[in-house]
Amino acid sequence: MTLAAADTTPTRTARSRLFRPTALWLVVPGLLFLSFFFAFPVARLLFLSLSDAETGAWSLMSYQRIVESDLYLRVLGITFRIAFNTTVLSLLIGYPLAFWIASKPALKQGKLLLFVMVPFWTSYLVKTFAWMILLGRTGVLNSMFLGTGVVDRPLNMMYNEFGVMVGMVHAMVPLAVITMLPVMGSIDRRLGQAAQTLGATPSHSFWLVYFKLSLPGATAAGLLVFISSLGFFIVPAFLGGSRNTMLAQLVITQIQELLNWSFAGALATLMLVSALLACWIYDRVFGISTVTGGSGRQSVGWGRQAGMTLLQGLATFSNAAGRALGRVVGERGVSRLLPICAWTMIVFLVVPTLLIVPLSFTSSQFLSFPPPGWSLQWYETYFNSPLWKAATLRSFGIGLATAILATAIGGLTALALSRSRSRASGVIFAFFLAPMIVPRIVIAVGIFYLFAQIGLVATDTGLVIGHTVLAIPFTLIAVSAILKTYDMRLDQAAATLGANRVRTLLRITIPQIRGGLIAAFLFAFITSFDELTIAIFVSGGVNTTLPKQMWDDMILQLNPTLAAVSVVVFLLVTTLLLLAERFRRPS
Repeated sequence: MTLAAADTTPTRTARSRLFRPTALWLVVPGLLFLSFFFAFPVARLLFLSLSDAETGAWSLMSYQRIVESDLYLRVLGITFRIAFNTTVLSLLIGYPLAFWIASKPALKQGKLLLFVMVPFWTSYLVKTFAWMILLGRTGVLNSMFLGTGVVDRPLNMMYNEFGVMVGMVHAMVPLAVITMLPVMGSIDRRLGQAAQTLGATPSHSFWLVYFKLSLPGATAAGLLVFISSLGFFIVPAFLGGSRNTMLAQLVITQIQELLNWSFAGALATLMLVSALLACWIYDRVFGISTVTGGSGRQSVGWGRQAGMTLLQGLATFSNAAGRALGRVVGERGVSRLLPICAWTMIVFLVVPTLLIVPLSFTSSQFLSFPPPGWSLQWYETYFNSPLWKAATLRSFGIGLATAILATAIGGLTALALSRSRSRASGVIFAFFLAPMIVPRIVIAVGIFYLFAQIGLVATDTGLVIGHTVLAIPFTLIAVSAILKTYDMRLDQAAATLGANRVRTLLRITIPQIRGGLIAAFLFAFITSFDELTIAIFVSGGVNTTLPKQMWDDMILQLNPTLAAVSVVVFLLVTTLLLLAERFRRPS
């Protein structure tokens, strides 16, 4: 009897371990939510593009129409060219700024990073509105140039590719900087000093040591900027002309004006395939984990040799250029060059939005700088307008509901992944980050088609669900960051004292990570409050949110009321962002 019991005890113990629930069960609500409201709509959009618009039978007519038409091929080429140019310029501008910020002490880094975070979270509509005021024929820059005699007639800086590039680079540089900073912050600066003690010049030390180590961060930034740029439609709609139409604008036209779901699905599928192909290539070269600051793969063979040869050439060239520049401006002038460039980039990021503030107090019926007089009439118009007030209150309500739902899903998922040692954790993490990688226009069209069939179009519930899909990656990242510093032994101590998992979660874990949860809540709220793509489709023109109302007004005519609304949105987002950063950083 004793031997039998002894023989069965290990078996029972092994069996109980086998069937013991793991932390991964916490990801089930999020997996179900994203599977139904993200993966399923996007997959249906792919199948929709393979059907005939009239009969519903399987057909490749939509793709054949794209291939056979010069118009669509030209738009496809314009989209890729603008996305590529935006990526290159954003990296060229963002890398020196990220390098300069990363070189500062931690406390100063946090303060400087706010100059990047505020433009990053500021509404695309607000930033585009600012550039319309700056670049217009009667705008601020043309007024300055004409007044100082630099030019004798207004420059054409809008409704062309120049205006599109300025607006898109301004929108994407913060994303590039924020993506590169974690990798740069993990590089030990003493490695460069060690290289110089061994005889390397500062240029060789930078290119062959620091730049090589920072390359995964730079390429991750390039990947995210390129994918985000593919789905842009706000900037080209207002700053570009008919020759600068991008793919996302065609998708909106096909659905809202022509109701051609099959062809819109084909266009969206092209965008999605391009994004996935870029991710696949990136993953094969660097590993997709570097997008979140992980370590990258080391290239081997001829690729590594070619890369080292290129870096050696860059080092030699920059070394010669540095010596030539030093002879002209002196060593002190060379050392001041990086801070001057960094502050110039910060001015480029911050000033356009701040310019809206004085314009919102103008006494004129038109937008002109400087304002001829000062008045609060446009704020009165905003706060006294039933339409603007309804849109604002709806955005607040939807934002709060989205923040609660997204924080709950993202928080539980982050908690599960931080405690899991399963091989499936990486796949689950990538799936939850997918809404941040897939172009928003693709998600919006897929959700709109689903909601049209289940009756959620023109409802607040539909907007909350759509916004939550987009907000979950931000909450997951915010909570995961705070969990990296969490001591799991506190949970183990609570368990040894008799607390079950639920009580440990409520009494120990959540109070300890509440800063990260509050930051995640605020990030989700900002994401929802600023979201336009989902609102264009799902609101149905009835339940208008604040960004959708701004979009409609900007299409009709620029007016000082829009400046007042932009200032209100900017101040709200900045305040919430400061609070989020305050709670996100451990004391």
